[in-house]
Amino acid sequence: MSKAENTDHIWSRAEIESPCIKICVIEPKSRLCTGCLRSIDEIGAWSRMTPEVRAEIMADLPARAGQITKRRGGRAARLK
Repeated sequence: MSKAENTDHIWSRAEIESPCIKICVIEPKSRLCTGCLRSIDEIGAWSRMTPEVRAEIMADLPARAGQITKRRGGRAARLK
């Protein structure tokens, strides 16, 4: 057994699969997170969902990107 294989158990984690990218801001109009695109209700119930339901939601996330209103202010607008 190699040294790396001997420590694999230390780094293994049994976390629930999640699309979270740690940019947690809820867009008020759509009520979707601007980071992961889940709804506020989905985020709250995520740990209680079955793996199958989570997989269905994750498959739907790319289609939700158009539902988020783009911000018009901020640094990017000032630099134009």
